[in-house]
Amino acid sequence: MKLYDIAHSRAGDKGNTLTLSLIPFLESDYDMICEKVTVDRVKNHLQQVVSGEIIRYELPHIASLLFVCHNALLGGVTTSLAIDTHGKTLSYALLEMDI
Repeated sequence: MKLYDIAHSRAGDKGNTLTLSLIPFLESDYDMICEKVTVDRVKNHLQQVVSGEIIRYELPHIASLLFVCHNALLGGVTTSLAIDTHGKTLSYALLEMDI
């Protein structure tokens, strides 16, 4: 199953740091997402985009995860020639992960 079957995501950026939220459609899927969507799996899945540390924050009261991805976005919004300098499409890349 793909993450997009059970969750949605939103991307944000600050310089060369990317943030990705992961929110299940059903709160009852939160524990399973916590178990399956580890930092190592996200790092492997986004290895072409994120070269730095990834930190995962668990937000159980709102049934969400937040991934802070360092050294992403090919240098950041103001220095990259990439088409998606803000990394907004990376939320879709995360949702392509098989769990």
